[in-house]
Amino acid sequence: MDPFDKVILSSLYLSNLIPEVSSYERIRSRLPISKQIYDLKVHELSEKGFIDKNDKSKLTFIGRDAIKVVLVGGVFDLIHPGHIHTLKAAKAHGDILIVVIARTSTAMKIKEGRRIYHNEALRQELVSSLFFVDLAIIGREGTLYDTVEFVKPDVIALGYDQSHTEKEIAENCTRRNLNVRLIRLNTPIPVTKSSKIKDELGESFYNI
Repeated sequence: MDPFDKVILSSLYLSNLIPEVSSYERIRSRLPISKQIYDLKVHELSEKGFIDKNDKSKLTFIGRDAIKVVLVGGVFDLIHPGHIHTLKAAKAHGDILIVVIARTSTAMKIKEGRRIYHNEALRQELVSSLFFVDLAIIGREGTLYDTVEFVKPDVIALGYDQSHTEKEIAENCTRRNLNVRLIRLNTPIPVTKSSKIKDELGESFYNI
């Protein structure tokens, strides 16, 4: 498939998740494309069966199958080189990289006594500023799998040190009839961790 066709399909998929930003606006934020050319490409993809002819904002099953969505989750209170490597590696496994920002309440449950500097909105903004991240969303209330069910990714990429196991996630996704591939990412710099950086900075980190 033409790479630009995938850009169109990807933007439509993302706008169906977050309707506040239109597909055209998403593309325009990254590529200098006119509305006329955009509409022409949408029409062509509709004629080919990738986009619903009755609703040009929706992908058909064929259109959705033409793109691969990768989902990554984390707290991201402090962006460091380890995060950059992990997210780039995740993006290499698909066309769209969606990053789920853990709610503060969720992060505190996972690790008791954890201190979080940035609130959810700021952490989302930090991750959204990375050009290779297509969308950063705050996790849904409830469990991880409520967010997975909302996104319906093709791939879930786990960081090398994340506590979730592939078996646990696979079983929960199967229960919700979600067909997802699980991968565990490696890192060339395992010593670079948020908790270690915070420990070394001490209280000064929270005064930045």
